[in-house]
Amino acid sequence: MKILIIEDESINANRLKRLLEELEPNCEILDVIDTVQGSVKWLNSNDMPDLITMDIRLADGISFSIFEEVKITCPIIFTTAYDEYAVRAFKVNSIDYLMKPIEKTELEQALTKFKSVSKVQNNTEDIAVILKGFMNKPSFRLRFLVTFRDGYKSVDVADIDFVYSEFKTSHLFLQNGTTIPIPQTMEELEEELDPDVFFRANRQFFIRAESIKSIANYFNAKLKIQLKADPEREVIISREKAPFFKQWMDR
Repeated sequence: MKILIIEDESINANRLKRLLEELEPNCEILDVIDTVQGSVKWLNSNDMPDLITMDIRLADGISFSIFEEVKITCPIIFTTAYDEYAVRAFKVNSIDYLMKPIEKTELEQALTKFKSVSKVQNNTEDIAVILKGFMNKPSFRLRFLVTFRDGYKSVDVADIDFVYSEFKTSHLFLQNGTTIPIPQTMEELEEELDPDVFFRANRQFFIRAESIKSIANYFNAKLKIQLKADPEREVIISREKAPFFKQWMDR
């Protein structure tokens, strides 16, 4: 199996390469490309690989631009740290996606799917569908309708400071200090909240940049976040997620 990795973060590329070699000892990693233009040049100069793993956001732009210049005829596994809601709409035929940080079991499932289908010879229509879906930015939740006294009230997403889960219940922590329980799970919120605004720090928290008071290094390459509105609440970001959090903040 000949695989091309298109990924602009060396940490992610190395992890992906290691996992691929663990799962497929006989695979050949042809190259690791970190830009759109580098990918176009490589694909125009080499035989088509059996499989491509492709990050969506590269150093010089969005990887879907590659399809405008190169006809790709092999299956692709898309990888992304953001836009998870949008990426689910891109899943067409032989194309799969993985959310970063990439888990070994999920990669194994994607490879199993790859093996179950024959090599795609002409997927022009699939790529057109992907490009169209990507250009249409997904709609994210604007407000929550919550119970209030004998009725209901609307809470704007813009008024949320952070979201946390406690005792299997999700809560909105508003900028005025009010806490409101909601029926949505954290997994449902991951699809409904705009990932450009809210970062899922861990299983218990969604935070936004404006809610952060300080960011400190923690043991084992983790990060410790202190919140402005609730400085006593501890928010830990794992070593695996730390690079994506830094990238999310540094925009």
